[in-house]
Amino acid sequence: MALDQHTVSVPTGASPANTDRTMIGNLADVANLAGAAGVTVTTAVVMADLPAHYSVHVNPGQGCGVFVDGKTNAGFNVHLVPFAGTLSIGAGTFDVTVIA
Repeated sequence: MALDQHTVSVPTGASPANTDRTMIGNLADVANLAGAAGVTVTTAVVMADLPAHYSVHVNPGQGCGVFVDGKTNAGFNVHLVPFAGTLSIGAGTFDVTVIA
């Protein structure tokens, strides 16, 4: 049974990215290439019509650091970073959730 919810609350001290809507989008199984030992792997993620301000959550599916940059209204870059110079990023997939 589905339950419709019609209220979105914003924690004290935070502000919504938009005052007329909340945006949540998910991309599962975004493919990433493998990298050599110690090399950061970068994947461009394309999503249309993103607002000026949004947050990105990445589940890398493997043990590594993650950061996002290059955010525009058309997408962003996800960087998978090995934890040590002797480790490498394996070819695989990651999941992305965008919230605004």
